[in-house]
This record gives sequence, structure tokens and C-alpha cells, in this order.
Amino acid sequence: MNLFSSHILARFISTLFVPPSFTIIIFSIFAFTLESEPSKQVVTILIALVFGFIAPIVLFLILRKKGKLADQDASIKEERTIPFLIAIIFYLIGLWIMIKYDLNIISIAFWFCYISNTIITIFINRFWKISAHAMGVAGPFSAMVFAFGWIGIVLLPIVILVGWARIELKCHTLTQVIAGILLAFISVYIQMSLIVKYFSK
Repeated sequence: MNLFSSHILARFISTLFVPPSFTIIIFSIFAFTLESEPSKQVVTILIALVFGFIAPIVLFLILRKKGKLADQDASIKEERTIPFLIAIIFYLIGLWIMIKYDLNIISIAFWFCYISNTIITIFINRFWKISAHAMGVAGPFSAMVFAFGWIGIVLLPIVILVGWARIELKCHTLTQVIAGILLAFISVYIQMSLIVKYFSK
């Protein structure tokens, strides 16, 4: 694969598997496997669609149009704080709705991780540009492993592909990608374990 074609492939993978994409995928899986009531299945998917996918994408497009983000990769770390903070507001609204409709605790626990991990990322981002893309795929990977055991390993190839793509596009170093993967996987698994254990008593 020559340099030109590998760059195109990396861009395709990076665009296809932006973090909001996995929000839809994972919560759709959770909706149909964890919820028995159709109404709760619909609510789970709608929350992921509206507050985890549409709102963040629209926010990104608005910020790009206004010149608040230099490029589609948000490569300047100082520009990431505002979209992260606004995303937290979206996630908080989604969390409130999830609790109100008494959705499965596993879905609630993972959604909470979106809030906590975004806060962690904001602090790290002040000093270092950790890979949000890597976190965006490793978190769902961790949630799948937590919810369904090691069958969740099916997502590992995508995690690796996204990590490669971010390095190939020169958006991140290998260290930043590995740090994003490890931080998201470990933090999500620990948080979900604690939340589910505490609220399932």
C-alpha cells in the first residue's frame, strides 16, 4: 500500500469511527439485549442518537463553520476544551433522562463514563493531546467486555485500526494513542463495575 492510498484509508477509518459513531452502535446493542420493554429500547436508542451522536456532530460542524476548530481533527488541543464542556452538558441531559426512565443500570453506568472520561480528558488535554478517537473506541470496547464477557473482543480489531489511522494521519503519536486506549478501557471497566455493583444491591 503506497503512502497516498494508506492516507486515504486512514482518513476513511478515522471519519467512519468518530467517537459518536460508537455511541449509536453500543447503545443500540444494549437496547436490544438489556431492555425487555420496547419503550425502554426506544428511549435508549433515542438518547444515544440525540445526545451522543447528533448533538456532538452538529456542535462540531458549527464550531468548524465559526472557525473555532482549525481542522476536522481538532488537532490544536487548546481548541478542544469548549466542545468537550458542551458535550458534557449533552451527556448530563442524557443521564437525567436515562435515570428518569429507569433504564438498565449497565446503560446508565456506561453513559456516566462519557461524562467522567470527558472531564478527565479536559484536564489531560491542558498538558498533553491524548487521543480522543482512541478513547472513543476503547471505551465501548471495555463496555462490551464488561456487559458480555470476552465476546466483546470482536471490537479489538477496530480499536487497533482507529489507533493506526490516527498515527498514520499524524494526528497523534503512538504513545498518545496507547494512552487513550488504556485510559478509556481501564477507567470504563472500573467505573462500570463500581456503579453496577453499588446500584444493583
